[in-house]
Amino acid sequence: MKVTVYSCREFDEKELFIQYGKELGIELVLCPDAPCMENIGLADGSDCIDILTTRMTEGLLGALKERGVRYVVTRTIGYDHIDMEAAKKLGITVANAPYGPHGVADYAVMLILMSIRKMKRIIERTNIQDYTLKGIQGRELKDMTVGVIGTGRIGRTVIRNLSGFGCKLLAYDLFENEEVKKDAEYVTLEEIWKQADIITLHAPLTDSSFHMIGKDTIARMKDGVVIVNTARGGLIDSQALMEGIESGKVGAAGLDVVENEFELYYYDRKSDVLSNRELAVLRGFPNVTVTHHMAFYTDECVKTVVRDSLTGCKLFAEGRENPWEVA
Repeated sequence: MKVTVYSCREFDEKELFIQYGKELGIELVLCPDAPCMENIGLADGSDCIDILTTRMTEGLLGALKERGVRYVVTRTIGYDHIDMEAAKKLGITVANAPYGPHGVADYAVMLILMSIRKMKRIIERTNIQDYTLKGIQGRELKDMTVGVIGTGRIGRTVIRNLSGFGCKLLAYDLFENEEVKKDAEYVTLEEIWKQADIITLHAPLTDSSFHMIGKDTIARMKDGVVIVNTARGGLIDSQALMEGIESGKVGAAGLDVVENEFELYYYDRKSDVLSNRELAVLRGFPNVTVTHHMAFYTDECVKTVVRDSLTGCKLFAEGRENPWEVA
């Protein structure tokens, strides 16, 4: 069988793809660029393509289907960049490649600690040899209440990680988990808005969760609330967040994801004028830490997504049960 891999990174993925492709008996076409109308010819003869976070529109999916592609796997947990309705209509199977929860969970806790200890300002001062203390007094987690929204694998791991800090833990999910109840109390979203000093997001992006944090919900939060997002940018209304920061209602934010980041991350854009104005403003706040959707990025994660994305292709081609198919 043959698989065309798009957005294949030379420095960390290529050797792994070659290794696992050989082990699985898969012929590979490795392309460093994202799939587009200009390079879909590389998928000729491939039942499967392997992608990252490129927007897969109905037009692009249709063109791939005409070339024989029946299966699209994304080397990510989320698949909101794929037009699922179009894939279904075209008869294309979609799969993901979930990685372990620890990398993102560790990163979320890091952003929480950086936010409450004002680490961005501390680093900036140290870089210019400003060793003053005014304005960088922090808070301690043991004195704070953390609200965890989403208690899937990552959210549960965040809760376990935070349980050692002595903070009060609140949790929200549509489906409660007994493991979580050992360390956290399930409450309504309204209770999280009212009680939490820190809110960390670990929910999928759906029609119902889009902009779950917006102007109205921020108004109901505690003054000086800290908001951390390592899930999906669309969970937060960027304009409302900026207004909350400017008014002082939001005391700090740690953002590994932002709205409209597609086609922005993971490219070298340092000489470009970016159209994402909200990102530019958010980056400029002294109490906002912004990173480029990389909480997942660990040695273990890269191995896992390469291996499992190819394994799923093989299972699909052989008509066997595939645990990574999402539609």
